[in-house]
Amino acid sequence: MGPVLAGVLQLLALIGALALAYIPLGTYMAKVYSTDKHWRVEKWIYKGIGANPDTEMRWTAYLRGVLAFSAVGVLFLYLLQRLQGVLPGSLGFKAIDPDQAFNTAVSFVTNTNWQSYYGEQAMGHVVQTAGLAVQNFVSAAVGIAVAVALVRGFARSRTGELGNFWSDMVRGVTRILLPGAFIAAIVLVACGAIQNFSGIHEVGQFMGGSQQWNGGAVASQEAIKEFGTNGGGYFNANSAHPFENPTPFTNLFEIFLLLVIPFSLTRTFGVMVGSVKQGYAILATMATIWVGFVALMMWTEFAHHGPALQIAGGAMEGKEVRFGVGSSSIFAVSTTLTSTGAVDSFHSSFTGLGGGITMLGMMLGEIAPGGTGSGLYGMLIMAIIAVFIAGLMVGRTPEYLGKKIGTREIKLAACYILVTPALVLVFAGVAMALPTPVHSMTNSGAHGFSEILYAYTSAANNNGSAFAGLNADTQWFNTTLGLAMALGRFLPMVFVLALAGSLAEQRPVPETAGTLRTNKPLFVGLLVGAILIITGLTYFPALALGPLAEGLAS
Repeated sequence: MGPVLAGVLQLLALIGALALAYIPLGTYMAKVYSTDKHWRVEKWIYKGIGANPDTEMRWTAYLRGVLAFSAVGVLFLYLLQRLQGVLPGSLGFKAIDPDQAFNTAVSFVTNTNWQSYYGEQAMGHVVQTAGLAVQNFVSAAVGIAVAVALVRGFARSRTGELGNFWSDMVRGVTRILLPGAFIAAIVLVACGAIQNFSGIHEVGQFMGGSQQWNGGAVASQEAIKEFGTNGGGYFNANSAHPFENPTPFTNLFEIFLLLVIPFSLTRTFGVMVGSVKQGYAILATMATIWVGFVALMMWTEFAHHGPALQIAGGAMEGKEVRFGVGSSSIFAVSTTLTSTGAVDSFHSSFTGLGGGITMLGMMLGEIAPGGTGSGLYGMLIMAIIAVFIAGLMVGRTPEYLGKKIGTREIKLAACYILVTPALVLVFAGVAMALPTPVHSMTNSGAHGFSEILYAYTSAANNNGSAFAGLNADTQWFNTTLGLAMALGRFLPMVFVLALAGSLAEQRPVPETAGTLRTNKPLFVGLLVGAILIITGLTYFPALALGPLAEGLAS
């Protein structure tokens, strides 16, 4: 079997597995966020944090809950890292430096999981499990909660109430993420991923010296890392490390994990608004972009330029021989089109155009299918933009799901789509203009610029993957990337929740003969076109200086 055919078959198997999980998981999640019953363990949690889960919140109160909970998470994780040297199970590692502790705390609380450190050489068992792994659960649950609040904004009318943040967040953890991650961890352990609390030990003799490895609760963290679209690896090599990702089967399984919730949330959306066809339209948009990007990535990485690539069966530099070009291409596209950021190959070693595809996937806003929750609310914002464009074409007030898209709504949607590109381009431009940051680049020219552009694109879009050539462990990058992650996470949430509150207050608009059918293929095509055109116009100059220049020159 040739490598191209193997890659295509893996893609088809992945699509089949996602299709099987779509309806049951999506319907189950809709029930989770629609019921008024609480589990006993959830009642204990509410009592412990002093929250009333039955109190309905307006968007301002919901936002305060999101920001307060996230701020406490940042503070707790920062202190945990700064005190690591005196904690049990630290494996002898010292306390994390202040700038790196700030960066890491913001990174994991914002579901970015950017890592400017070697995990196996910096973080002990307590920080990994009580700090990073916990945030992998709750940060993903916060994203789903915000998405559900927006869906309620469409589903409800003549009320500004969007549900209860504490109830939504806790249910996301206890009913979705914990059970799913538990099952996934068992599968990974059965397939060879490690799960222990062993210390540092020497492994064999290599060229006259020994190599040291430490164990850890790797399988459990790997499971929620993918299932919650987090991405932070226990080891520096991330999902290319055999302790995290031992076999080609686990590689495909991990891709399935990072895609299954974002895709299935479109079913949740359809069920909650009372029209599963609307969910299918959003799903079709996400799937079209995802499959198109995978096909384009495979084409660029399998293209044979010279005898070395012909013998290898594709551009094998920076890729695991266990997985090959096809599986690595699927993983790279999936991890950058979601907010996962996990890698099973090094994106800096992809072809020039291949590296540009990973960057473009993040620049789209990670909405195909996006992160847990963030992908759905990002795509719904783009749907509002598409409806607005269609309304301008025919001279009609735009409507979506029975709600008028007026001045307030379109301003909030516009702010949402502008804030992330502004963060990326401003921070990248300042870094290139100053004399010190550019010294962190391993390469010069177009590829060196791509390293910095990729870093800020990854941070502001809460992805977390890196081009693997930039030395980001400096005070400048730890601080500015941390700010980009925080602003890129919470400013969009402000606009999303404000929009949800505005929609929930409206009276439903009756459907007429002139209403745009947003559950038809025509709307799917309009939505795909709007996404690609808006992103292209925004980022094309920057892409032309980096990956496009490199790809066309090679």
